Amino acid sequence: MLSIPRFGRMALKQVSSSKSFGGFQKVFEHDSVELKCKMKFAVYLPPKAESAKCPVLYFLSGLTCTEQNFITKSGFQQAASEHGLIVIAPDTSPRGCNIKGEDDSWDFGTGAGFYVDATEDPWKTNYRMYSYVTEELPQLVNANFPVDPQRTSIFGHSMGGHGALICTLKNPGKYKSVSAFAPICNPMLCVWSKKAFGEFLGPDQNKWKAYDATHLVKSYTGSQLDILIDQGKADEFYDQLLPENFIAACTEKKIPVVFRLQEGYDHGYYFIATFIADHIRHHAKYLNA
Repeated sequence: MLSIPRFGRMALKQVSSSKSFGGFQKVFEHDSVELKCKMKFAVYLPPKAESAKCPVLYFLSGLTCTEQNFITKSGFQQAASEHGLIVIAPDTSPRGCNIKGEDDSWDFGTGAGFYVDATEDPWKTNYRMYSYVTEELPQLVNANFPVDPQRTSIFGHSMGGHGALICTLKNPGKYKSVSAFAPICNPMLCVWSKKAFGEFLGPDQNKWKAYDATHLVKSYTGSQLDILIDQGKADEFYDQLLPENFIAACTEKKIPVVFRLQEGYDHGYYFIATFIADHIRHHAKYLNA
């Protein structure tokens, strides 16, 4: 009997398609099993995808974002086209779940899923972004697009940088490379994520460590990592991001991190757009090896 993966052949509805650098920037919608709501995600298909399977690179966005911010503001498509990478950009949280309080603030709930699987009521039914990003979405992508699942990498921005780091550290060998723009590196000590972790994961801070990159790296025993982090020196949220704590933990474990403090750059998409080609190149080095 043919075995179909749990999340594999589910109906995808194309929402939009625009030609870009010889390829196509598309957005799809589907009914999510993990999140129990309709979800959108963006897919960039480079010209190479018309004739061959391509590596796949996931981008996780930051607070308040949808799948749109990265695809409309970063300008990643040119480099992705040149290097032959399929790029996937999911949304940042479930949408329209009608949970009391999910739309009350910008840094928690809608647009702020923090890439964790919630264990507390009323969030645990829908707020399962970690499983969505690491299991459901890749199975959906692998079943519906010309990707080579053995060549997968991940990166992200801010809350999404945190997401990229924890997905990599919790799944040794799953991703060929990882990078981040201004990631929340030590969320247990960051005001935004402390609030979210408390609601999603409960008051026991030992549970929080499972989603904190600085703690996860201390017990990492997987394959060799090569981490690239860009951080704006004029970032207005620098005090919340705590990259030094993560770098210190990596140094102790002898895990190499290229940390670039970029003079004059803030937390926004002009910063991302400036260095996006470097990040795509970083991933292509491993994905096209």
